[in-house]
Amino acid sequence: MKNMKKIILPLVSGALLATGCNKFDEINIDPLQANEQQVQVEYFIDGAMMTDQMDPNISERTFVLYWKNAAHQQWSGGGIATGGYNDDWSSQWYGTSYMGKALNRIYSAVDVAEKQIASGKVKSYTNNLLQIARIYRAYLLSELTDNFGPIPLNGFQGVNPTFSDVKSVYYFMLDELKDASNKIDISVGEKPGNTGLDQAYGFDYAKWQKYGNSMRLRLAMRLSEVDPGKAKAEFEDAAAKPLILNADENFGVAERPGWDDLTGVMTREWNYYQLPQTYSNLVVGLGGIKSADQVSPAIAAYVKPADYVGMKFADHWPSKTNDPIAGYWLDGLPYTIDPRAYKTFILPGDFTNPDFNSYPSWDNSAHTTVRTLTDAGGNTVKTLDAKFTWNGLVNGAWGEKGAKNNVATYNGCTPRLANHYRNNTAVRLFFANWETYFLLAEAATYHWAVPMTGKQAYEAGIDASFAYVGVSQYASAYKSSTDYNRAGTSVSWDHTDEPGASHTMNYVDGYTGTSGSVSILYPVNTLYKNGSVKNDQLTKILTQKFIAQNPWIPMEAWSDQRRLGLPFFENPAVETALTNMPDLNASNYMTSSVKFFPQRIKYPSGVPGTNPTGYEQALQQLGGADNVMTPLWWAKH
Repeated sequence: MKNMKKIILPLVSGALLATGCNKFDEINIDPLQANEQQVQVEYFIDGAMMTDQMDPNISERTFVLYWKNAAHQQWSGGGIATGGYNDDWSSQWYGTSYMGKALNRIYSAVDVAEKQIASGKVKSYTNNLLQIARIYRAYLLSELTDNFGPIPLNGFQGVNPTFSDVKSVYYFMLDELKDASNKIDISVGEKPGNTGLDQAYGFDYAKWQKYGNSMRLRLAMRLSEVDPGKAKAEFEDAAAKPLILNADENFGVAERPGWDDLTGVMTREWNYYQLPQTYSNLVVGLGGIKSADQVSPAIAAYVKPADYVGMKFADHWPSKTNDPIAGYWLDGLPYTIDPRAYKTFILPGDFTNPDFNSYPSWDNSAHTTVRTLTDAGGNTVKTLDAKFTWNGLVNGAWGEKGAKNNVATYNGCTPRLANHYRNNTAVRLFFANWETYFLLAEAATYHWAVPMTGKQAYEAGIDASFAYVGVSQYASAYKSSTDYNRAGTSVSWDHTDEPGASHTMNYVDGYTGTSGSVSILYPVNTLYKNGSVKNDQLTKILTQKFIAQNPWIPMEAWSDQRRLGLPFFENPAVETALTNMPDLNASNYMTSSVKFFPQRIKYPSGVPGTNPTGYEQALQQLGGADNVMTPLWWAKH
């Protein structure tokens, strides 16, 4: 056989990688000089897919501390949500231990399949494996470019690569998805002998075709603000083809216990996955479904009236943020709430709930709900029991208020992610049917040609999400609700009346017990239509999409916020200055700005060291400084 040219990692000079996968032999041999078993294309596809699932070392840093943090899918206090960055995390993900390895493998799959086809020594399904590899390569490239910006498309050819600007990368991915999806032959009956080597679809060619088309919807919509003509043309073409519309077509990979590429991405016990305030603000009041109808009679006793905001603790909770309920702690449960909320984040103190997560196993913090607020000298000011309460957390610098608060961020005092997402028994979702529906609904608001009305797609997306969470019994009443959440958005597609500037709520002074009333402002999201709109159909779609994507698909939640400024993300608190986000300060925290939210990940330090020419090229194409706050080409400016 003819020798295949070596496949070199992108952006990193050096030898080829060993895979470390027990089903995948060393890749640093010339694949076309290998034996018949080693050269099978499906092994390369499996190796790439396994790597992209992320082992615990990579997943904790990339999926959790970068993606979920940036997407406000969990509270972490700071990190990338406040402009932070860790070069070691980025270097591991970007280089030889993860993304370099995954892309090396999938480029190998494409190269080997193309050479087999050219030689004429093929199986009936080799062409379909080539198209699957191209589709999956487009997804992996989208991960890389949506995090860093300009990336190389020629990074696997044995030389230091040149970088391609984000627009060129997107055009390449869209072309690949279109061509590869069209070339899959779903009439082929034969599959590789080990269908387990495709852990998403078992080499179901029709499902891969649907995934390619739905991925094209996702990437086309990413260009809606910066390149609307291209976005429309690509989207309409893909929307007319088979798409992921049913739950059994979702792209997902099963997790398993242990410490390898298939170990769950949210399983590390020292991470609490506490309720973020963004999620809480969006679900509280949304949909009109009473808490009392969702919880047991014993827990229902903790439900508060609809016009009650909570206990005010001005000296212990931050106020320098545009969070609409800044400074308040709810000593119970909200009157109404999106029914997915109590299934996604389990209440503190709900110890008999089989989905209650008790991590970490080495202490009793998850089962401790009674904590104190203190004064500057450490003396107890107030003792609070957080059992059966619902309170999210705002990122940022809490200053002295945080130092005196032993309740707010404590493990046992906040709702935390449900156990079934954390115990290595789930299927990690990469693309779900609700996303297809919400993308179609968004396209309908732009008057693009799509196969259903905006309302039909929107409500189908809600139905799909409700079915996944297991709360379909509430869907009908929910979809007709005109109640506003804390951000001023309702569910009903036809209800677009804007809320007033504020609404009156009752509260109790947490220190004195004195009752009072207060005017709670609906937040002004100046990132979207200059803050003048809170309840149009696009805001509804993005609100529902954000809730549905929790907790599996944080990259898309982050990308939507960067692209549109939707849904509403509260600013980090600035009780003291934020070192990595100096543009946000005590004089402007009530205004939303792209400067107050992370936009990308800085290139690892090894890139300029190993490829200085390529790095300078990337910076020119990026159009700004190599830092967390520089927006990508497609993002909202």
